[in-house]
Amino acid sequence: MVRIFAAIALILSLASCQTDSSGGGGEATVSTQNADDTRVAKYLFGAVTTPSPGSSAPYGFYSAGCQAGAQALPETGPTWQAMRLSRNRNWGQPVLVDYLQDLSAFAATQPGWAGLYVGDMSQPRGGPMASGHASHQIGLDADVWMLPPQRLNLTREERESISSIQTDRTDGAYTNSSWTPQHEAILREAASDPRVNRIFIFAGAKVEMCANATGDRSWLHKIRPWYGHNFHFHVRLNCPQGARYCEGQDPIPPGDGCADAQQWVNNILNPPPPDPNAEPVEPRGPVTMADLPGQCLDVLGSD
Repeated sequence: MVRIFAAIALILSLASCQTDSSGGGGEATVSTQNADDTRVAKYLFGAVTTPSPGSSAPYGFYSAGCQAGAQALPETGPTWQAMRLSRNRNWGQPVLVDYLQDLSAFAATQPGWAGLYVGDMSQPRGGPMASGHASHQIGLDADVWMLPPQRLNLTREERESISSIQTDRTDGAYTNSSWTPQHEAILREAASDPRVNRIFIFAGAKVEMCANATGDRSWLHKIRPWYGHNFHFHVRLNCPQGARYCEGQDPIPPGDGCADAQQWVNNILNPPPPDPNAEPVEPRGPVTMADLPGQCLDVLGSD
């Protein structure tokens, strides 16, 4: 039965780093100038290699939007390196770049960590990606590798070939021997930052942190169990102040969420029977420009 659940989880996580079950919708109250535009958005945004000029702004929802005026996380810094540079996904809103630099400085204080290896953020102008993510579209999401950096002088070639480490076992029900107190300390710091909306990680890690947390436990509220997320954790920031066309996610339910995470684990180990009354899920076609805020047409075409 664990294998059956694992197969289901794999299907659900193919477009990893989506919104969790407490998520909001994806419809921003913005321009609809592209309402009849049926072009597939991922090909258009994936082909653009530079950010749009002008002021920084996120448009739309985390999984249905774009970003203007993005900044690049420098490929290498004193306490970080951006990975998989060939993807050109080390772009984000200024608040995300600042946040990652701050978090990496904290990580560098942990034994055995020189800083952070940062995975996918967003494309230069955000928008849907050709592979890997349903979200990461408005410059406010980032993946942080579980691999503790031993050095921060990796070449471009090494950043393409090196892999992160797996930190779970039993399909995400438990942490494995690669999970350390330093992972927990970094996640506590990551979630305690007021810029953060939520952090996605596999359920067993949340349960482990719930068991180990002492003192102030309020940060656990932002740690959300989700499929996959065993080689990296996914940070999602709040809409920046004044970003009038950025659509925030629905609030996380009150409490530390530990009982919810334990239920996830229980369902991994003993999957509930399928609901015979469940409506079949209609396959969704590719995201088109008509699915995105109208401003994304301007972002895509600006030079």
